[in-house]
Amino acid sequence: MTRIALTPQVFSLISERLKALAEPARLQILDTLRKGERTVTELVEATGLGQANVSKHLRILFTLGFVERRKEGLYVYYALADDSVFQICDIMCDRLGDELKARRKLLAS
Repeated sequence: MTRIALTPQVFSLISERLKALAEPARLQILDTLRKGERTVTELVEATGLGQANVSKHLRILFTLGFVERRKEGLYVYYALADDSVFQICDIMCDRLGDELKARRKLLAS
């Protein structure tokens, strides 16, 4: 993996993307797209979020490169640009698991 220099500009770009992932609704949308491409209507049904809310989050996710879209007739289909975003989620889940184990150990003693 090629690493780029961590300049203030790069920190800003990273921060912008992490902020986008700090919204639970966006993570829910990304997780739904993990199962395959979906229309906005299908995402609304799968997530229980409102149509305007899903559209707003998709716009942000698209702008930041997390999702891609294709138009077919009257429908726009959204899909993950790639699944590397879930590497971040896996790291956080591992960290949460470690914290839970530490807390259980502390409470048991």
